[in-house]
Amino acid sequence: MSPLQTSIGVLCPEFIVALGAMALMMLGVFMGERSQRLISFLAVALFVVAGIVVLLSGPGRAVAFNGAFIADRFASFVKLLILGGAAFVLIMGQGFIVRQKMDRFELPVLVTFSVLGMMLMASAGDFITLYLSLELQSLALYVLAAFDRDNLRSTEAGLKYFVLGALSSGMMLYGISLIYGFTGTTSFAKVAVIVQASGVSIGLVFGLVFLISGLAFKVAAVPFHMWTPDVYEGAPTPITAFFAASPKVAAMALFVRTLAEAFPAALDQWRQIIIFIAILSMALGAVAAIGQNNIKRLMAYSSIANMGYILIGLAAGTPEGVQGVLIYLAIYLVTNIGIFACILAMRRGDHMVENIGDLSGLAQTRPGYAFVFAMLMFSLAGIPPLAGFFAKFYVFLAAVKAGLYPLAVIGVVASVVGAYYYLRIVKVIYFDEPAPAFESKMGFSLASIITVAGIFTVFFLVAAGPLVTSAASAAAALFP
Repeated sequence: MSPLQTSIGVLCPEFIVALGAMALMMLGVFMGERSQRLISFLAVALFVVAGIVVLLSGPGRAVAFNGAFIADRFASFVKLLILGGAAFVLIMGQGFIVRQKMDRFELPVLVTFSVLGMMLMASAGDFITLYLSLELQSLALYVLAAFDRDNLRSTEAGLKYFVLGALSSGMMLYGISLIYGFTGTTSFAKVAVIVQASGVSIGLVFGLVFLISGLAFKVAAVPFHMWTPDVYEGAPTPITAFFAASPKVAAMALFVRTLAEAFPAALDQWRQIIIFIAILSMALGAVAAIGQNNIKRLMAYSSIANMGYILIGLAAGTPEGVQGVLIYLAIYLVTNIGIFACILAMRRGDHMVENIGDLSGLAQTRPGYAFVFAMLMFSLAGIPPLAGFFAKFYVFLAAVKAGLYPLAVIGVVASVVGAYYYLRIVKVIYFDEPAPAFESKMGFSLASIITVAGIFTVFFLVAAGPLVTSAASAAAALFP
């Protein structure tokens, strides 16, 4: 078998998504504007097929195109999360998209192309692959943020995201050029060998700073978080749910792979930067959300804080730390999709509401819905024995094992402070005077996703074993 044939075989899931995306685009062109529902469900089917191929790809490590693409257990774990998150968002957003007259076929096509970029990000083994895959994802996301083109807030969100995203891409590209200049290669594996042999120069440290700055923007870590609240609030709610799910998983996976595979010998240098970013993210996320009344803006600051907690696992620089990152990402994905499904159900007639005050007394009008909403909030606050507690437990444990005791303590304190605004929502739901009731019919798909997210969150401890084991196996792939 020729190297090209081998490479094509390794990229089989990506080729399926790429060819499927182009086919869906042509189908939409020929069928017209109202083909959105069909194309959305075909996109979901495409993600399911790609997920099955990823599962069948085997546990070994394979490389393609001279190491530019890496298929291993880490990439497979992340790709399954990305595909699952995108599929759930497309399913739960159908009702909203139709009601808001946004049912244009370009939406699922753009989601599919962004998912292709994310899958390539998870397998990037070269800085050129890193940059191209990141931009493929980002260009689709810029358009999605402004997809509700008749809404001023949505177009403003898309423009802000685009301008700041272009700035971050330039910073990251400058960092990559410095790294290339001081090592003479763009391959992660070769950079690692050169850094191990010749040490970490000042120029390389500058390159690392710019590279990490660009990646920190993609995960919305402080001080590169400025776009997050405005984009979360302005973008259509299903698109916001997508931003909070799969892209965060892909960007964090790229963050982990880049530092773990290209710069293991520079751990002491990049660990300091990661610790600094993690502390700032946890602190700002814990404090800034307290005064928010719009629940989508609150979730934006919540995501900033959660990225800070995840970075604690990366700062550990150990297999246990990466395992904690992967467990956290899986739990974060399901919890956030569940919460945004609950937000999509905040509807009176054809009018969506987003203020926290609109949840007043929800337990009296919709007790089942209120219970799941409260459990998801408790989970984000890290209340045991819910799933969110174990997400934080694994990253804090990894930090302690790596000797990063002050970082773990700061994380616990930030988590306690941040619990206030999650518990405030629970208080509004259960103890405030009832507001006018929401629309009783939320739709089967929305109700199903809320139920699944609630079951996962409440009963995580019962079935945590397979996830923990899979995350450990995936993390070990980065530390041969």
